Amino acid sequence: MRYVSTRGGAAPVGLSAAIAAGLAPDGGLYVPEIMPRIGLPPLDGYLAGTAQRMLEPFFEGDPLADELPAICAEAFAFPAPRRELRIEGAHLLELFHGPTAAFKDFGARFLAACLTRLRRDTTRPLTILVATSGDTGAAVGAAFHGLPGVRVAILYPDNRVSPRQAHQLGSFGGNVRALRVEGSFDDCQRLVKEALGDTALQADVPMSSANSISLGRLLPQMAYFGHASLHADGRMNTIVPTGNLGNAVACLWAREIGLPIGEVSFACNANETLPEFFAGRPYRARDAIPTIANAMDVGAPSNFERLRHLFGSDAATRLNGHAESVDDAGIRDIIHRHASSDGEVFCPHTATGIRVFERKRLAGDRRGWTIAATAHPAKFDTIVEPLIGRRVEVPVALAAMLARDASADPMAVDGRVFADWLRGW
Repeated sequence: MRYVSTRGGAAPVGLSAAIAAGLAPDGGLYVPEIMPRIGLPPLDGYLAGTAQRMLEPFFEGDPLADELPAICAEAFAFPAPRRELRIEGAHLLELFHGPTAAFKDFGARFLAACLTRLRRDTTRPLTILVATSGDTGAAVGAAFHGLPGVRVAILYPDNRVSPRQAHQLGSFGGNVRALRVEGSFDDCQRLVKEALGDTALQADVPMSSANSISLGRLLPQMAYFGHASLHADGRMNTIVPTGNLGNAVACLWAREIGLPIGEVSFACNANETLPEFFAGRPYRARDAIPTIANAMDVGAPSNFERLRHLFGSDAATRLNGHAESVDDAGIRDIIHRHASSDGEVFCPHTATGIRVFERKRLAGDRRGWTIAATAHPAKFDTIVEPLIGRRVEVPVALAAMLARDASADPMAVDGRVFADWLRGW
């Protein structure tokens, strides 16, 4: 299996090279040269087993292929249960049972397991760059914390993540540093892309990415959608809350290789880039606007390149997905109303998916839908608890992280300043 750039200006590479690089030399994102098709994996009670069978074609011929069973065992060491909600026709795919209580834990641990097995220059550490709008940074920090030969720089928009998210991001120390950027997530993402594309900087500071632009993050995210679909009754129609489109593309890739996934809808917050595109208007990136579903505050989703590449044209892309916006008032209504009516408590991001499901019901859609639950509501206590009138129980792993001291360094929205910081680290 070889991998090519979405922009067509880079030579094909193997999986290990694509994972190590993060971004293709022409600035594009790596995708399979030919998307494999697989038969349905055997029904496996363990997520790690399903992941291994789904990902084998993507590792074919690569030095990491023999390590895939061990990589999957490390990455998928906690469950992703699909449970029936007390809302007729709805199931919740709970992706928040990892160490940082967010779905990003799966991809971050998978990437860490891959990178620690790849040969690299042992005289200089590999620097992992990660831009985060809330959850990615903590997951990457947890996955790489304490690993020899690797260090992590987390960039997040100052005052645009929840207090508990900010505490998580700064709680690691050691080989993990958190940087508060005076800007938006898109500014953080731009700094990461500029650094990765700077050949002179790469010569001084070997770097890779841990955002969903990395194949090592995106490929494993296919697994929990595929695993859940194998345990569903018929094809699993899915609603995916999304900002940077990584989780949504992973779901579509799982469907593309042959897993029984039906229609896929994207639930967005008030950032309109994707809903406008799927409504028929030209794709137009714009500055992100802040919302209470902050991890989805993205105005220029990087993985749109992968989405368009998968289907080949804007028209075909629109036939294979659907996107809707949910504003802050709608998110608050979902959290308050369902906590009162049926005892279900959702994080602000998952609430966007529940709102999209309700709209489908009101429009007469009686099919079953599975909503991806992206994070535990306890991460957003300052938003959720006033709406439900009680405290949300904090998972043990999250409580342990919140008990640590936390610190983060300020960072300007200036690529030269960031490059100098990296050289001086």
